[in-house]
Amino acid sequence: MAIEKVRAYFRTLGIEERIQEFDVSSATVDLAAQAVGVEGARICKTLSFKSPDGCLLIQTAGDARIDNKKFKAQFGFKAKMLTAEEVVAYTGHVIGGVCAFAIENPDVKVYCDKSLQRFDTVFPACGSANSAIEFTCDELYRYSNAADWIDVSKLPEEA
Repeated sequence: MAIEKVRAYFRTLGIEERIQEFDVSSATVDLAAQAVGVEGARICKTLSFKSPDGCLLIQTAGDARIDNKKFKAQFGFKAKMLTAEEVVAYTGHVIGGVCAFAIENPDVKVYCDKSLQRFDTVFPACGSANSAIEFTCDELYRYSNAADWIDVSKLPEEA
């Protein structure tokens, strides 16, 4: 199970006890926000895209949407989401629990979107559809082994 891989990874960092597991689903931004007890924007959603080299994971704020022009300007190709099967193949995580932790596939590159930087802490999933962990943006960047902070999203007021 993917959450066990994430738990083992966090154990090496001494933060395994920070994982929160819920009796209810946290598979969507709205469900995760209810489970954690925060506004949906503070949920860190991890989006999976095809890239020429494999897969890109972009961690964004729960209320952010990918801006196709910004994405193409950043990466040089059109944004195309992975299928559910491809997500599992690249990340080992299923939709609803996708996160950028414990990714062993070298063809997966991780980025953090600047939409997250509005918050002191955010809540990404931990490999299951009923888990989360609270991180500062610096912790999220570090523990997800992100390559960079990027700006490829738009917020509701910009849409």
